[in-house]
Amino acid sequence: MKLINKIYAIALLALVCFAAACDKKNELPFYENGTAVVLTASATTVAPAPADSNNTSLKLSWTSPEYKTDEATVKYIIEVDSAGRNFSKAISKTITGKLEYAFVAKELNAILLGFGFNFNVAYDINVRVTSSYGNNNEQYKSNVLTIKATPYKIPPKVAIPGSGKLFIVGDASQGGWNNPVPVPTQELSRIDETTFGGIFQLNGGKEYLILPVNGSWDNKYVIANKSAVGASASGDFSASTGPGDNFPAPATNGLYKIILDFQTGKYDVTAFTQQHGLPTNLFIVGGATPGGWNNPVPVPAQQLSRVNSTQWQLTLALKKNEKYLFLPENGSWGKKFGVEDDGVPGVKLGGKLAPEGKDIPAPDEDASYKIVFDLVNNSYKLTKQ
Repeated sequence: MKLINKIYAIALLALVCFAAACDKKNELPFYENGTAVVLTASATTVAPAPADSNNTSLKLSWTSPEYKTDEATVKYIIEVDSAGRNFSKAISKTITGKLEYAFVAKELNAILLGFGFNFNVAYDINVRVTSSYGNNNEQYKSNVLTIKATPYKIPPKVAIPGSGKLFIVGDASQGGWNNPVPVPTQELSRIDETTFGGIFQLNGGKEYLILPVNGSWDNKYVIANKSAVGASASGDFSASTGPGDNFPAPATNGLYKIILDFQTGKYDVTAFTQQHGLPTNLFIVGGATPGGWNNPVPVPAQQLSRVNSTQWQLTLALKKNEKYLFLPENGSWGKKFGVEDDGVPGVKLGGKLAPEGKDIPAPDEDASYKIVFDLVNNSYKLTKQ
């Protein structure tokens, strides 16, 4: 009996010790709350030159959040975004254990261009810093700074053609693989220094190439993989003097706008479904013209010449205080191109075209003007001669 009691006592003692051990909690470290950091910048206006691409463009500094832990473990997230977006599309950069960061010009420039900013144009950007412990606990956001930043021009990703021209060739085009190609219908227009565009009737499921010199196969623009998903709509292109894949046309026959951006090395193909389509001919009519509002208009005096796949032009004497329209069919009022808004500043020397739009007001001076009509960006422009 004494043995049994002794065994029972030992078991009871073990159970009590085990329970006590299980009830014991490890002590966790306790840190007092920190404070939001205060952010400052080396400048409020940033406009570096291309030659300074490797130099510091903007230096950010911030105060310590005073967390009660090793400063070397504190995390800081820098956010940069276009002003007014509340950091909804911010570019972020994480820094640990430091109270400053210096953006070199090329890094900041890449961020600005990524926002779609134009070269040499000043834009407002917002910057802030969020601090936290290394495990992201206890986050504090700093004040927001507004910096006026101007991106500088960088060399285009794909070399611009020395000819200054581009042509489309291939069985997707109306001229097939015959080279030289028919002009002006298969020549692209130059939208700006690094962008070309054209509107073409494409044969669905076929292929094409882009040539810088009509009649020559020595140089061409190609893509890496015509079988890539979405290659008929967009992707990267490059210059080639040798093999390379053709551009695949969309699956369906139709009118398509092709844009090649040499700055980014990207191409984009979209259906051109605009009312009145792509005219074969173009005429000008209206009180501002020598023929007045009489329709049909006198030709060839009031017929525009086609320059390429999207542009027509004509030099004509215009009368001030009058108006005019563009007609794709001489003698018909069933189709016309006017201006989208006849009240915007500068509309008398250029603006946005619109099918069935308003009459276009003539310039303020009786004179001869070069008129350029361009469907690649639905624009018209007048230059006094």
